[in-house]
Amino acid sequence: MPKKIAPIKEPVPRRGSVATEEGVKLKKEIGLLDGVAIIVGIIVGSGIFVSPKGVLLNSNSVGQALIVWISSGFLSLIGALCYAELGTMIPKSGGDYAYISDAFGPLPAFLYLWVALFILVPTGNAITALTFAQYILQPAWPGCEPPSDAVRLLAAVVTCFLTAINCYDVKWATRVQDIFTGTKIFALVIIMAAGFWWFCLGHTENFDRPMAGTNYQPGYIALAMYSGLFSYSGWNYLNYVTEELQDPYRNLPRAICISLPLVTVIYVFANVAYFAVLTQDEILSSNAVAVTFGNKLLGPMAWIMPFFVACSTFGALNGAIFASSRLFFVGARNGHLPTAISLINIRNLTPMPSLIFLCIITLALLVIEDVYVLINYVSFVEALFTTMSVTGLLWLRYKRPDLHRPIKVPLALPIVFFIICAFLVTFPCYVSPWEVGVGLIFIISGIPVYMTFIEWDKKPKWITNASHDFNMFCAKLFECVQEEKYD
Repeated sequence: MPKKIAPIKEPVPRRGSVATEEGVKLKKEIGLLDGVAIIVGIIVGSGIFVSPKGVLLNSNSVGQALIVWISSGFLSLIGALCYAELGTMIPKSGGDYAYISDAFGPLPAFLYLWVALFILVPTGNAITALTFAQYILQPAWPGCEPPSDAVRLLAAVVTCFLTAINCYDVKWATRVQDIFTGTKIFALVIIMAAGFWWFCLGHTENFDRPMAGTNYQPGYIALAMYSGLFSYSGWNYLNYVTEELQDPYRNLPRAICISLPLVTVIYVFANVAYFAVLTQDEILSSNAVAVTFGNKLLGPMAWIMPFFVACSTFGALNGAIFASSRLFFVGARNGHLPTAISLINIRNLTPMPSLIFLCIITLALLVIEDVYVLINYVSFVEALFTTMSVTGLLWLRYKRPDLHRPIKVPLALPIVFFIICAFLVTFPCYVSPWEVGVGLIFIISGIPVYMTFIEWDKKPKWITNASHDFNMFCAKLFECVQEEKYD
């Protein structure tokens, strides 16, 4: 008989958790300040070191770019408050997957899981890996861009390395995360302090005409918002801490209202520092803005900037790999993904097939050289399903008004959030139709997959046998078994 494995919940049970017959019950160990630290740690990643160029490229002016950064933070705050209501009203694992399922049924929920598995999560991981490689290699090619093949090769290596760590031992993965978390804020503090010092010396020429050349076309404003919102991505993970948060119905909205404005202030000041030191042409011609910033301002100490940014993105990629694999583990456990993805390794209790499958898809996406094309791909699809989730919130307000809602935001907030999300989904269609079209085609392609492998009860034997053989192959290859509940 295979060894009985303790159930894995999302997130993985930490030391001190309590096992019950329903699964694992986590202790309420996270206070308000801990919740704020977790939220800031999730949000601050590679985006702030990549997105300034994308925001400026589509805004075409310093003033408009700063407005986009502030607006993105405000929109993320509204969205986080709406998700706090969703998370406490529908206390299930899976985030958007669970909310869409409860509001609209299994097919839309499957489509979310489908695009999350093949686009949202691996694309975000690919962007972070490419950012790490770009910054770590930039000092070796001063004055020019590192070869794209070298960048992609190093991105592939670090993706495989971190996947191996996550497969080997959960404790190793969490230790890596703890070591590299502080470097995120430290790198930004260096940027803000250096930029403030430069600004105080009287270098204000880049702000003389802040709105000159602004691109007011709605489609380009939406694309600028895509790059800005990419830096704030992670705000919709806030409700995942509810299970371990002390007095969650009180502390969750408080943590949101503290952390999102804090991140917004940090991001805006970091961009003011960029714009104070670098001209628009310098920012647009650089794929590693923080490195260009350091080379111009820090002199002999310029090497610390790519080092700390690389450490930040390394930690962010590790955290994304760790967390995202659990989402697909939950989806497979609910029967919406192949059973093999819901298997866990006997020796170290990690969802190894899920981790390796994600690694393979991420490596495939690394062939795309332009990181901003990747951001447009992921941002459109994410905005579409975020719109669906907030639509579900409004629908449940109408259809099931008696549902218990420990946190209930004013109706105006989800309405405003829905309108802005609809704008972000609609207007890029004529500016970047290729990215939008590819995203829509991929979403629609999930329908026949759902009908064939999930909805179709009387499948041909060859399909059932092939699925069984694949699951058995993965179980033997990775030494995995299906999770079992405690008796």
